[in-house]
Amino acid sequence: MQKEIDSFISYLHNVKKTSSNTELSYQRDLKKLKSYLESTGIRNTQDITEKALLDYVQSMADAGFKPATVSRNIASIKAWFHYITGEGMVSKDISVGLKAPKIEKRVPEIMSLSEVNSLLEQPTGDTPKEIRDKAMLELLYATGIRVTELITLKLSDLNLQMNIITCRDSHKERVVPFGATARSAIVRYMNEGRDKLIGGHSVDTLFVNCSGEEMSRQGFWKLIKYYTKKAGIEADITPHTLRHSFAAHLVENGADLKSVQEMLGHSDISTTQIYANINHNHLRDVYAKSHPRQ
Repeated sequence: MQKEIDSFISYLHNVKKTSSNTELSYQRDLKKLKSYLESTGIRNTQDITEKALLDYVQSMADAGFKPATVSRNIASIKAWFHYITGEGMVSKDISVGLKAPKIEKRVPEIMSLSEVNSLLEQPTGDTPKEIRDKAMLELLYATGIRVTELITLKLSDLNLQMNIITCRDSHKERVVPFGATARSAIVRYMNEGRDKLIGGHSVDTLFVNCSGEEMSRQGFWKLIKYYTKKAGIEADITPHTLRHSFAAHLVENGADLKSVQEMLGHSDISTTQIYANINHNHLRDVYAKSHPRQ
């Protein structure tokens, strides 16, 4: 069974050019499946039955796994079986009958504009670190990019003449604009902070940590938590909260969903639709509180 899993992961890496995070996710999901099947006496891929897969999915539900987690595991199993069937490693794709559980879409946490302003105003010092922190927070809210995209931006991805950044992954790239406030913070970082942080090393990453190296996701999460606490914000703010707030505030102020979809990099506009729903709910609340004939 491990041979077929390794072949699939190699295919993802060499042919599909998937990200390392995606590959690790598939490996993790398929490792759990393999462990379960072996506990039931199934050790060869050819011996896996549809009932065994259905029992595995049911065991995850019985163990209390969230529907989103179960759905992701099903997607991994289906992708694996699609591959090994196509490669002739098994004669039939027995995963076609697996049905993902219905996932209730959660309304994302959105910061108020005053909370955003309070958070972004926290880095006020003149140290290279605080100048960098200010630039990163301003750019994150100005563009709504993902934290991974933020910490992996290259100098060549930044265009200060046109006020745009280019975000790339293995499949596509997109251009996202930013405003004057973020530009001012970035220019100050480039002039007063970055060279002191990299310490004379040759680094093409735009934002670096205090050792002059690429910042980790965990490092930026700690940064967000620090300034959230400093701002006196009690809500649990994450980098993704700023991304959600960016989108919701754009829609609230009249941006069309298609443009917001492109800036966020959503492949399906139905994912972006949730921000319009948030806005509609807000308008209903305002109406209910304000209309004289309720």
